[in-house]
Amino acid sequence: MRTDRTTTRPAWLRAGSLLAASALLLTACGGDKKDGGSDQPADPQGTGHQSTLSRINPLTGERLGAPPKRPILAFKIDNSGHGTQVGLGKADMVVEELVEGGITRLAAFYYSKVPHRAGPMRSMRATDIGIVQPLKAVLVASGGAGVTLRRVHGAGIRTVTEGAPGFYRGQGYAPYNLFMDVDKLVKPMKALRTTPTPYLPFGDQDLPKGKPAKRFTAVFSTSSATSFELRKGKYVNTDSNATKGDDFLPDTVVVLRVKVGLAGYRDPAGYPVPETKFTGRGPAVVFHDGRMVRGTWVKNGLDRVVTLRTAAGPLEIPAGKVRLELVPVKGGDLRVG
Repeated sequence: MRTDRTTTRPAWLRAGSLLAASALLLTACGGDKKDGGSDQPADPQGTGHQSTLSRINPLTGERLGAPPKRPILAFKIDNSGHGTQVGLGKADMVVEELVEGGITRLAAFYYSKVPHRAGPMRSMRATDIGIVQPLKAVLVASGGAGVTLRRVHGAGIRTVTEGAPGFYRGQGYAPYNLFMDVDKLVKPMKALRTTPTPYLPFGDQDLPKGKPAKRFTAVFSTSSATSFELRKGKYVNTDSNATKGDDFLPDTVVVLRVKVGLAGYRDPAGYPVPETKFTGRGPAVVFHDGRMVRGTWVKNGLDRVVTLRTAAGPLEIPAGKVRLELVPVKGGDLRVG
């Protein structure tokens, strides 16, 4: 049985810079823009005050009440079926990514709300750089391989790993029994000083008509697929591993076809670790309100946000909760109906 490599000391100590647990602060991440263009407007909400907190949630495009008194959090959560997921219902956005052995893992993002506990907590991958960096989020995971930790910290991403306040072992067997007491985690944290650019192109324009599609399956490998069905305006993951009543119910599901390479090492069980290349461009399919719209996605760097287009021009998606499926171009598939 595969297990993830975990660490026992907080990541900020391993990274060589002391970060007091009472003051997790985010700093702006440097870009790796190569094409000279920009997909990050200086003032995405038109406020004229990018240096102050926006009242727009960058994860959902929805208006916030009072700005949250914490940074954006990205929790790495098991999706193998060996442990029951808790805390997904409070997430603002969920990203599903391929890991070794053909299975998938979730990156659950929290900003407007947080659960009291979440898990099972699992380890980070190099793929997470492109997923987390645009939001200046704190990456919360059980740990990670040394090469991965170096790359994540080199990208300027703050991490919290096993050994930090909030982690605890629950019922079940390792590594699927590691959970997070979120109240303990967020208590000492500080609010964002600036709001990141919205992760996806949220907008008020109507989606193109597209085609009817109330059921579909994102296929990640020969051993892993995730199915959805539209119910009462929400997309239900029909093969979910979540606790009953605590599932993530998105308004929109966005499937991005991505290239996948190798991270350059194997996990403790000997499986090669894949790395999703979450930069560049590729096919995209947006599912919303029982319709599907085909287009393309563009992401001009690991630290850049995602833009969407159809043949007719830029594609905006309605504000609301989104589940993002990073499905491999090779070995993956999207089955509708």
